[in-house]
Amino acid sequence: MAATFDYNDDSVIVIVGSGAGGGTLAYELARKGVKTVVLEAGKRFTMADIENDEWAMFKKISWLDKRISAGPWHHSENHPNLPAWIVKGVGGSTIHWAGVALRMQEHEFRMRSVNGDIDGANLLDWPIRYDELAPYYDRAEKKMGVTGSKETGLPYHQWHNSFKVLAEGAKRIGYKEIKAGPMAINTKPYDGRPACQQIGFCMQGCRIGAKWSTMYTDIPRAEQSGLCELRPEAMALKIEHNAKGLVTGVVYADKDGNVQRQKARAVCVAGNSIESPRLLLNSASSLFPDGLANSSGQVGRNYMTHTTAGVYAIMPKPVNMYRGTTVAGIVSDESHHNPERGFIGGYKLEILSLGVPFLSAFLVPGPSGWGRSVTSAMEQYDHMSGVWICGEDLPVESNRITLHDSETDQYGLPVPIVHKGDHPNDTRMRQHAYEQTAKCYEAVGATRIVNLPPYPASHNMGTNRMSEKPRDGVVNKWGRAHDVRNLFVSDGSQFTTSSAENPTPTIVALAIRQADHIADLMKRGEL
Repeated sequence: MAATFDYNDDSVIVIVGSGAGGGTLAYELARKGVKTVVLEAGKRFTMADIENDEWAMFKKISWLDKRISAGPWHHSENHPNLPAWIVKGVGGSTIHWAGVALRMQEHEFRMRSVNGDIDGANLLDWPIRYDELAPYYDRAEKKMGVTGSKETGLPYHQWHNSFKVLAEGAKRIGYKEIKAGPMAINTKPYDGRPACQQIGFCMQGCRIGAKWSTMYTDIPRAEQSGLCELRPEAMALKIEHNAKGLVTGVVYADKDGNVQRQKARAVCVAGNSIESPRLLLNSASSLFPDGLANSSGQVGRNYMTHTTAGVYAIMPKPVNMYRGTTVAGIVSDESHHNPERGFIGGYKLEILSLGVPFLSAFLVPGPSGWGRSVTSAMEQYDHMSGVWICGEDLPVESNRITLHDSETDQYGLPVPIVHKGDHPNDTRMRQHAYEQTAKCYEAVGATRIVNLPPYPASHNMGTNRMSEKPRDGVVNKWGRAHDVRNLFVSDGSQFTTSSAENPTPTIVALAIRQADHIADLMKRGEL
């Protein structure tokens, strides 16, 4: 039964956000007997709310509050108020994610040691290594129901037509690392969730619950423990602290617009790489004039989205790529470190089956995105197979989240400005990926290749990064703020570098690890 805590109960841990980080943390802490209040800015959706309709679900679940895209990326013109495609609702972007469940590679935790200083990049090693996180990846895969994992025994998904086309082309040009997964979408009943029915609307929410999401796993289970209270439509406005610099609670706006104040033993921020630094910056005070936990000046900096793009090939015969899971397979041969290609880091080629509404919007984005070049491609939609490129995006200090100096949102908070631009490494990697993907498709007879520029990011990382030294980042190896010992960051904003892998499993693994650490601190009387 869900708990109800008093606003003045300062024994609870307040978690801001209910997605991969916050939702996981709430359940893992509940398992250890720790009381939490989860503040979620969005609504609570039910399975009945999920529709197999791209635009209907985009409008229903997306975070569409005012944001400003700035910087040299094309979003500043083509997506001026949508820098990121994430969810505002209980479960966060685990409702929307495609279920790809990859582990970061060992070298990706040591990018500065491996590569040295890179001009124009703010490169840094993670303060943890793969071996330290590996046991938590195991636990994350078991929790999420990851295919191909020894923890679950779930087999990989079958290859659908679109992936068969890419896989055959990849084989013909010499690629060998070709798999339908790993994915956190059940291939047979697992953990109370059914097997995937290959409906194909994974990024609109899974109507049957085959895909792992904290919406219907960790959050309800945390509530059932009697130790967690979820408060939906509760927008965090500010984190408060005492004269000693310890956080004391969170001020938020409830669903009726009333300002509430929940006292706290500790605060864990898990609102995504835009909202988390925004909250810390909005919590500036005389003791923290540049923002809470920001003595390093790194809060909001080093925003990463992966080096991305799309490649869609028109094949001689029908493919019908919409039949099956959205991301039905991955080619990983280019994900390894090989600077001889002209860039550091690597990338993966992930099959991506976009529906007609989204593909037509992203094919040539912006007000000029129509005409014969678009219509002639869309006429061949049933003949298409497509890939999303997911590559290492280098941290750059000027890629950052800042607060608008005059414009505010519906809560009275300064609107976030999301400034992003490519590092030259990103540009070289993207071009290499365009060329290699084209080779794959041309090897199996593609009649036309269409390159899509990056669209609003679902993979948001950095802005509150981990660092060994306080001067270099915001939190330590446990996600604990260097400046404030009872403040934690529990989402992808703590990533030091981005890797070539989708971030969700790493966020979950770090949250499980952080829950263990918080419980140990409490047991020792240090929190």
